[in-house]
Amino acid sequence: MSAIDQHTCQTEGCDKPAALQCPTCAKLEIESYFCSQDCFRSSWNAHKAAHVVSDPKATYNPFPKYPYTGMLRPEYPLTPRREVPESIPRPDYAEREDGMSMMERSYGNAQMSTVSGSDEETMRKVCILGREVLDIAARTIRPGVTTDEIDRAVHEATIERNAYPSPLNYYNFPKSVCTSVNEVICHGIPDQRKLVDGDIVNIDISLYKDGFHADLNKTYFVGKVDDASKKLVKTTRECLQKAIDMVKPGIKYRDLGAAIEKHAKANGFSVVRTYCGHGVGKMFHSAPNVPHYASNRAIGVMKPGHVFTIEPMINAGSYDDQTWKDGWTAVTVDGKRSAQFEHVVLVTEDGHEVLTRRLPTSPESQLDRI
Repeated sequence: MSAIDQHTCQTEGCDKPAALQCPTCAKLEIESYFCSQDCFRSSWNAHKAAHVVSDPKATYNPFPKYPYTGMLRPEYPLTPRREVPESIPRPDYAEREDGMSMMERSYGNAQMSTVSGSDEETMRKVCILGREVLDIAARTIRPGVTTDEIDRAVHEATIERNAYPSPLNYYNFPKSVCTSVNEVICHGIPDQRKLVDGDIVNIDISLYKDGFHADLNKTYFVGKVDDASKKLVKTTRECLQKAIDMVKPGIKYRDLGAAIEKHAKANGFSVVRTYCGHGVGKMFHSAPNVPHYASNRAIGVMKPGHVFTIEPMINAGSYDDQTWKDGWTAVTVDGKRSAQFEHVVLVTEDGHEVLTRRLPTSPESQLDRI
């Protein structure tokens, strides 16, 4: 048995601190802790049932004792990391054991993401590819589809475009897309859970090609969604648009948050503060930081050539968040729903251009039907 951080013993009737984990459970990514070898042995007959996965489609909750805030649960096992052909160029973190971008670590918050000339045209083309992949993912959404199936569709569509899925191995993120369902704010890991009628799901697409990253996301309805969720999603999209409409040379980045929060609050919602928009281009994340709430302290003034994301996350309840034990999945603290939309925006000489805007081939917007 391996020694790990302290938890509570799982033996019935024992609540002592536990720092030992069953080695078989560790391999299966199942959480199980015991205070001693004696407790482990005495629980063996009941405990060993957790190791039986005779049905290859069987799923389990890897964090059964985690205090979930809502109804959603992770459904493991995760599928193995999907392969990227060797011929496709990779960002600097793709093959690192820690998934760290050394470029971001060296320059991230000090170097404003700016494009011009041929770089601007490359960024425009990469963002169009990102939009194509998002639209492909959107067409897979329906009750009964797992988020892992969405990940597969995204991965395959990305490599078909000779691009690398930017989330894959970014600080060890295990998948090619983020799928955030219901109370998940962002960074949801695709797994075996099937979407059900009435869910909302955010699909966050990022890809890397020709030295540049694209980054965009959208929240979708799954089947028939209640009116409260429709209002949340519609308001979130409106918040994004109000911020985009402000973009032009001379505008302070910190001013966008006031417009977003004013509209969110007017509709009874709150704005997440932990996560923000960011510069994007040669680095996945760089300056500027673009907070979505009022009275923030973001620095910088928009200038032609700046390229960045605006991606407000709007909650039905409290703006506070917490993170599941997978280290990625950010959820609302009260279990209420959250929605998000994201675009990449380029500052032009007289205004702006949305590089990830809808294409003529994009699916009909669900919001047009509300």
